[in-house]
Amino acid sequence: MDPAKRPVSDVNILESAVLPAPEFLCRSLNRTEEVAGFVADARETIQNILFGRDPRLLVIVGPCSIHDPVAGLEFARKLAALKEEIRDRIYPVMRVYFEKPRTKTGWKGLIMDPGLDGSCDLPEGLQLSRRFLLDILSLQLATATELLDPITPQYISDLVCWSAVGARTTESQTHRQMASGLSMPLGFKNSTSGDVKVALNAVEAASRSQTFLGISHQGLASALTTRGNPHCHLVLRGGRGTTNYDAASVAEAAAALQERGLPPAIMIDCSHDNSGKDPARQGDVFREVVGQAASPASPVRGAMLESNLIAGNQPFPQPLDQLTYGMSITDACLGWETTADLLREAHGRLGQRAR
Repeated sequence: MDPAKRPVSDVNILESAVLPAPEFLCRSLNRTEEVAGFVADARETIQNILFGRDPRLLVIVGPCSIHDPVAGLEFARKLAALKEEIRDRIYPVMRVYFEKPRTKTGWKGLIMDPGLDGSCDLPEGLQLSRRFLLDILSLQLATATELLDPITPQYISDLVCWSAVGARTTESQTHRQMASGLSMPLGFKNSTSGDVKVALNAVEAASRSQTFLGISHQGLASALTTRGNPHCHLVLRGGRGTTNYDAASVAEAAAALQERGLPPAIMIDCSHDNSGKDPARQGDVFREVVGQAASPASPVRGAMLESNLIAGNQPFPQPLDQLTYGMSITDACLGWETTADLLREAHGRLGQRAR
């Protein structure tokens, strides 16, 4: 082939499909004024808890990932009912995770592959995810998700009450910039190695004004300038087989935040390395977290639990008609009954605490 005719663009691209503009999708699945008001109120409540103006414990709880919206909605209804029992001391927020980071390969979540078959129908995934968020919010239940792809927020972030940047992406400049412009409180996890400093750097960076490449609500490439997000905080999740939910680790992290002039707001992820990736141990970690949070002086303001209708997880891929309803296809989870017992127990232990 003539060297002048050799391709130099899109050499490894098999297909390019234009996505609907965020504005089009948001209008076709629009939020009501009631939903918008609830999201605003929920974000304010979460901010007040994280930064010590509300004495309740924030608990982000729900499936590791949403792969079956029907089962996810059943979980949400159970959580919404339990919320009425515990709301004076605990503020539950449902995990609604649609994007899954992968060390190598695997199912990347409902947005990327809603059919669970490798077809990667992104327009359908975005619609399904937005519709599911609206369903959860209609139950007067706040929503939480991890934002992995920096384009995703334009499609769903108006329906998210709390978000996270995960351990694999906390060190990413792209994600810190994205976080600086988001409208909800956001937690940065320490790295998979257990390094807390990278998360502290992320909280600090995201609190400041940033300018970066993004897309507009109309789907156009744009230079976005942010004011900085003042509601970012630290999430401790352990790393490389070690834990960091103990009182000494929490105190060290709180001191490091204060040294940087940042509020000592800390959430503990009871899963991942803090539980040794054993879902049954999440309960032990959560009880320790509640014990710390019961002290008015504690910087522990929240906890994360991975929970589903049925405990454990199941191999995937496998034929969809053989999947166990209500069981995770990603990380193993606590079952609903155990989760409800833990939350009721925590409610009793927290008492009428005041910061």
